[in-house]
Order: sequence, then C-alpha cells, then structure tokens
Amino acid sequence: MRFAPRADTYWSATRNPALIAIPLLLIVAIVISDLVIPTEGHLGPLLVVAPALTASFGGLRLTALIGGLAVAALTVVSVADGTITTSYRQSEIIALILVSALTVLFCLLRERHQAELKQVRSVAEAAQQVVLQPLPERIGPLRIAYDYQAAEDQARIGGDLYAAVRTPGGTRLLIGDVRGKGLPAIGDASLVLGAFRSVAYRAPPLPAMYAHLEATVSWKAAQGTCDGLEEDASVESFITAILVDFPDDRPEVRILNCGHPPPLRLAADGLAALDPTQAAPPIGLGLLQPSHPGVDTYPFAPGDMLLLYTDGVTEARDASGRFYPLAERIASWRGAESPDDLVRHLREDLLAYCGGRLGDDAALITVRREPVVRARSLGSRAVDDASALSGGAGSAASATVPPLGPD
Repeated sequence: MRFAPRADTYWSATRNPALIAIPLLLIVAIVISDLVIPTEGHLGPLLVVAPALTASFGGLRLTALIGGLAVAALTVVSVADGTITTSYRQSEIIALILVSALTVLFCLLRERHQAELKQVRSVAEAAQQVVLQPLPERIGPLRIAYDYQAAEDQARIGGDLYAAVRTPGGTRLLIGDVRGKGLPAIGDASLVLGAFRSVAYRAPPLPAMYAHLEATVSWKAAQGTCDGLEEDASVESFITAILVDFPDDRPEVRILNCGHPPPLRLAADGLAALDPTQAAPPIGLGLLQPSHPGVDTYPFAPGDMLLLYTDGVTEARDASGRFYPLAERIASWRGAESPDDLVRHLREDLLAYCGGRLGDDAALITVRREPVVRARSLGSRAVDDASALSGGAGSAASATVPPLGPD
C-alpha cells in the first residue's frame, strides 16, 4: 500500500466558506461606524482592507465581488452623510477602486500560476507512474507496503528507486538510491529500473543481475562521453542498491547488497540488521573495482517482516542535528501487526522527527511473508502480476546491453 503525502493545509474559501464572512462583517462594521461617528472621524478608507484580505483566501470572482461591495458601501456612506461631492470623498472612492482593481489583477495572475503548477504536477505524477511504478499490495506469498517522499519542493519523484517483479519460483525486489538529485538522478533511476524489469522475470542469479545493471550504467556513461555531452569529471555517478530474492518454496530471503544501508528483519526473536558479509560496490563503480559479490541468505519465515529503506530515512535530522534512529524507533514500538501499520507509523514518526521537511528523498518498503495457506490462495493472482510489473521501459535497456548468458 502506498501512503500518499498529506494534502495542503492552507486556508481557502473553497475548504472553509465561513472565511467569506470576515470581509463582509468588516464592511458592515465600517459602514455603521462611519454613519454613527462624527464627520471628522471617517473610517471609509479602511474598506480597502476587505478586498485585500479576501485575496489571501479567495479566488478572482470572490475578490472582485468583495471589492465591488466595498466601493458600493463607501458610495452609500458618502451619499448618506452628504460628502459625495467633496474632493476627499471622491479621492477615497477612486483610490478604493484602483486598489480593488490591482488586487483582482493579482488574483488573476495567481490563478494562472496555480493552473500551470497543477499541470506540472500532473505531468510529474504521470512520469512517476511510468518510471517509478507502484508496488503491488500482494505478490506471490508476500504482502508489501511502501512510502516515498521526495525532498524537492512540489516534487513527486527523485533519485530513489524501487521495483518488484514476479518470477516463476519467487519474487525479485530492488531498492536503490541514485547519487545526486534533479533530472540527472531521475534519468539514472529510470535506466536502472528499466534494466531490472527487463531481466528480473527470468530469475537469473543475483550476481548476474548485478552484472547486468552494472553493464547498463557503464553503457550509459560511455554513450554520454561519445555524444560529447559535458560532464563534471569530479562527480561520479553511481547507485547504491539492494537486490532481494524471495523464493516461494523456502522460508528464506537472499540479499545482494551494493553499498546500501542494510535492511532490518522483524521476526519472533526480535529485530536484526542484515549486514552483508561481502558487499558489492555501488552500481556504476563495479567495473572500476572488480569484485565477486556475495549473496547472503537469511531465515524469513511466515509472519516475518523485512524493512528496506534509503539513506534519506536514517540521515533525516531533528532540530538539534541528530540523525533519525530508525532501529531504536522500531524497537520501541511494538504495534506493527502488518506492513501497513509499520510503514504508516514510520512515515508519521519520521516527518514529526525532522519537522516535516526532509533533506533527501526517503523510501520505505516493508515486506511480510504470509502463511502458507494464504500464499496458496494468492498464487494464481501473483502470476497475473508478473506481466504488469516486468514490462515498460526495461525493453529499451535490455536491447542495448550484452545478454546475461546462461542462468
């Protein structure tokens, strides 16, 4: 299950119609006061506050309406006290008209900007659905919950990546973090995700998958150089990642760690960090540092949960600059009965810890192995999930990278 970001909390007349009463009551109060107090104490100029205040929560039409009412109210007061022909009253009315018109113009420009921003957001969300496809709630004998928070303001996707693919004998999962931010990071994430989806369904050994992803990133770097693209030689592009294999027929999990923060396993015997015995270099650096990555196998019985995350979670800071203590927070909270509960709790706790603003993209994925009886009932649905999860952008990447060889 994906936990969406909270909706904006700014005040608006659409969400709270009672706000419209504020400028209306202000106009009425000024009119009554102006009719009661002596002539030398006119409050008419204060009517300019009504349209200015309305612009902070209302739209174009509402602001224009309040501005028109303010001008009409000042005109009525001027006629009632016989000052409509005086120069100071006429200057007040003209000034109120000009300020109201400028306020309406401001609302017009703001609404156009909001419409453009809404369109940009819709494009970003569409790009996210293509590049960073949603994880299934259930796949094979596994139940999954996840959350993704992009650090960039108004962003929907960043440098973190994840994907899950159903294979004939199990499930393959990838989580990673591209070095850097912005469009280059999104491009690298798209490339790695496409390469993963294009071959993961064939269930090659995890070291072979690592080699394929490494070759893909190296090919992309070579293409950039050949095309004469300007690149900062001092900045190396690489991706920390974890490749995970969940076999259906054995209560275990196989992990190949490529320089990524170690996952946490929540089991009946407690919480444990699954540190790699022989980690592989991050993807993009493997060819520069030849290595024979090791695959670690851990028990993963029905009911156990595996928490995978990116460093945006553990590197989030509070007001005093302390990092978020992920393992301690989980150990102190024992209400995680499902992946949904755990991800929801961690998301809320993380945002509260860092004051609602992350310094880096943050992804959380929780996987639980379901009991055998339930797994059998989900088996037929899992096969259907495979075709949807293994298609897409990966075909282009696989056509340009040397084949994996025999599995």
